[in-house]
Amino acid sequence: MSSAQGFGSNSPRTKLTQSQLNAILLRHQAFRKSQPGGVRANLKMRDLSHLDLSGIDLSDADLSGAKLFSARLTGANLVNANLYAADLRLANLEKADLRRADLRGACLRGAVLSEATLVEVDLRDGTLLHYDSSGEMFSHQYEDSVLTSELTAATIRGADLSRAKVANAFVMQTDMTDAILRGTKFMRANLTGSNLTGCDLTDADLTEANLSGARLSGAVMTGCAINRTNFSGATLIGAILDAAQLRSPNIQAAVLAKTLENPDDDLRDILVEHLSWIDSGGKAGKRADLSALDLSGRKLDGINLSAAILQCIALRGASLTGAAMAIADLSLADMRKADLSNADLRGVNFERATLTGANLTGVQLGPVHIQTMSGHIWRANLQRARLGMALLCRADLRKANLAGANLAGADLTGADLSEADLTGADLTGAVLDGATLDQAIVEEAIGLEG
Repeated sequence: MSSAQGFGSNSPRTKLTQSQLNAILLRHQAFRKSQPGGVRANLKMRDLSHLDLSGIDLSDADLSGAKLFSARLTGANLVNANLYAADLRLANLEKADLRRADLRGACLRGAVLSEATLVEVDLRDGTLLHYDSSGEMFSHQYEDSVLTSELTAATIRGADLSRAKVANAFVMQTDMTDAILRGTKFMRANLTGSNLTGCDLTDADLTEANLSGARLSGAVMTGCAINRTNFSGATLIGAILDAAQLRSPNIQAAVLAKTLENPDDDLRDILVEHLSWIDSGGKAGKRADLSALDLSGRKLDGINLSAAILQCIALRGASLTGAAMAIADLSLADMRKADLSNADLRGVNFERATLTGANLTGVQLGPVHIQTMSGHIWRANLQRARLGMALLCRADLRKANLAGANLAGADLTGADLSEADLTGADLTGAVLDGATLDQAIVEEAIGLEG
């Protein structure tokens, strides 16, 4: 257990009321604007537990050793703030800006940091601090004085920790789904049992980190250092790995995609059963479930896997031209550079799937009408799908859910995006010549002109 909790509970702190805090914040605001009477906020060793600091500007403030237990800091500006050894247990920091903040030795156990910006924060070990008679801080001299930063059981969904320093920290059973961890330093960090589904770990450093039992489905790990990383029981099915990483001995301790013993015969049998299941309306045969299988590079043109279960399937470089996969579940699939041209993908689930560089020319990704007379439709789900540099020329994407999808550099020439949801999608460098965007939702979309 981190000693941060002990520091948080045993060190004396002056309790501030909301009105006292508001007065300090007003002076800090004046300081930030270089106005007369302005004073930088000094809240070190103060008790701010349960107070509401939502949306406040505490950038460059000193909160070292402060107790912020269950404090509300949603949307707060804490850029460059000193939160050294702060107690932030159960604090709500959703959408807060903590760029370059000093969080060494801080305790964030159970804190909520979803969609927070933690770029270049320092979460390395801290040293236990005390005060002398003059009120100045000094370091404790004993060997057990080191405080390990802790994010155990925290919720960090969709947060940006690019280039953050998290070496030696406790990040156990933490929800980091969809977090951006590009270039983050996790050396020797304990990430046991954490959820890193869909994370971007490009160029991160996991040297000697403990990822036993962690979930990394759909995580991008290209360029990630994994020397002596503990992957025992970690789920890497659907993770995007380099060829060199797949050859690493320690990766074999993880749960990886399976291969069929007799691919041709086994696939043929599965497809016969699946077609019988389709033709009989589910009364005969068996629905195909190819989840977590590695079928990379296989030629599967014209295959019928409509409504099949294909979660975390690996189809890198596979040929699926003209395939029928309507309403199939391909969430977290690895389909980099796959050829899906002219495929029927109506109502498909591509959530968090990786289709970087895939050929989706002329595909049908529009909705499926469930009951012809009722008007009920089943939309294609491409939420957070990775479609960078993909070919989507003349693709039918009507009503598709593309919220948070990466379409950077994609070719959408002549594509139909009518009524599609592009909320927060990245269209940087995308080609949209002749594309239709009638009634499309484009709120917070990146790289979309006009």
